[in-house]
Amino acid sequence: MGEIIAVYDAHGIEIGSAERAVVYAEGLWHASAGVLVRSTDGRRIHVHRRTETKMVFAGMHDCLAGGVLDPGETPARAAARELREELGITAPLRHSGTPLARVSWDGSWDGRPMRCHLFAYEVRWDGPITHQPEEIAEGWWWTDAELRDRLADPDWPFVPDTRVLIDRLLTAR
Repeated sequence: MGEIIAVYDAHGIEIGSAERAVVYAEGLWHASAGVLVRSTDGRRIHVHRRTETKMVFAGMHDCLAGGVLDPGETPARAAARELREELGITAPLRHSGTPLARVSWDGSWDGRPMRCHLFAYEVRWDGPITHQPEEIAEGWWWTDAELRDRLADPDWPFVPDTRVLIDRLLTAR
């Protein structure tokens, strides 16, 4: 049996669970927590490239650390888990006095191969980052302007769900 994840309805309410492969194959709604990692001065964003072995959006770039919610898992717990797993950033996330903070909006992406509700967070972090080699091939720091310049190229391989939400993420500061 494959990995079991939470299944949501179109309104963002958890309604059950299913194997991840089934959720993607059938286009079922699910949820993910995504965390924008900024330097403590707020001037830089951690950007990374996904590994070629990821189930969806392999090899593409992203600026959110995150992943799908497990059955019964809260978005905040998923966000902290994914930060720890993908980037080695550990709870309680009080480096330089800044905790994991919920961004003032959530979003959704209704595309292929998935339909997903995004619960957005931000953390300020200047501590060490350790990429999970199974998920992240490489990472670096960019300013908002550098990221926007790259995103202006529609052919730059950036994950499509974050691409449609990025303007709100960058202006939510």
